[in-house]
Amino acid sequence: MEAIEAILTRRSIRQYTEKSVPEELIYKILEAAMCAPSARNYQPWHFIVVTDRSMLDKIPEVHPYAEMLRQSPLAILVCGDKEIEPNSDYINQNCSAATENLLLAAYALGLGAVWLGVFPQKSRVEGLTRLFCLPENITPVSLVSIGYPAEIKPNENRFNEERIHYNKW
Repeated sequence: MEAIEAILTRRSIRQYTEKSVPEELIYKILEAAMCAPSARNYQPWHFIVVTDRSMLDKIPEVHPYAEMLRQSPLAILVCGDKEIEPNSDYINQNCSAATENLLLAAYALGLGAVWLGVFPQKSRVEGLTRLFCLPENITPVSLVSIGYPAEIKPNENRFNEERIHYNKW
């Protein structure tokens, strides 16, 4: 799949088949995520790959928009390391870039995925920190539900010329 096509046609998918995601595809998704740009090239990210059904079922208890994980075969928690990058604003930006790469890679590989925001929602950050036993220096930034799509969403043109400004507002 061409990069522009992936960017223009990717949609958030919340329904999945029961088929598990092969390890080699998970590796490719993570490889793409780690190719994201980061401030000063610090690459302060860590990724928790969640395939355990009991863990996937517990996540909606601490994240109110994660119900789809009860049927998803895979989730990836994207975390930032404050010992590598002490500025939380940069951690958020860096991990968001990695999350977008992850979403596009999943889609290009024939998978469906949806981005579930975590940071800066205090209850989600604290809940996922407890659930995954994260050390103090690790901040959960985003969570991505991934699987083979059980729904098809039509393409949506989101281009809006009114949001484009040249040289000044």
